[in-house]
Amino acid sequence: MSTVELSDEEAEVHMRIRDILDAKPSHEVITIAPEAGVSELIALLAEHNVGALIVSSDGSSVDGIVSERDVVRHLHSDGTVINNVVSAIMTAVVETADMDTPLDELMKTMTERRIRHVPVVHDGKLAGIISIGDVVKHKIGQLEFERDQLDSYVHQT
Repeated sequence: MSTVELSDEEAEVHMRIRDILDAKPSHEVITIAPEAGVSELIALLAEHNVGALIVSSDGSSVDGIVSERDVVRHLHSDGTVINNVVSAIMTAVVETADMDTPLDELMKTMTERRIRHVPVVHDGKLAGIISIGDVVKHKIGQLEFERDQLDSYVHQT
């Protein structure tokens, strides 16, 4: 069996969400129940230093997503957000990605829809979450690698 080497440009085109998930130190996804209180949501966001949580009734499905932005927007609109349950402020129609979704496709979706967190669903179950920070970190890593390769090539003796 022979293996095919991809050029850097071809590898970039074939970069998949699974590659970013595999590079993350933890695949743990923090979820919250739809009936949980917003004060519990705020505590979990702070405790785990994250900007959004997946809303899930069973820990493996995606019922919605709720972010710091949702809290702030509802606080502005009615001022009683803390007394609400998560399901009252969550985004119910959630853009998800599959493990094999191309990275460029995800970046385009995140940019066009102005979303910062995308749950990754595999075989109908929550497999991870990708943030815009994960994407940026990955892209910076790629650029640094390319820079180092070019620098090495230029300085060969």
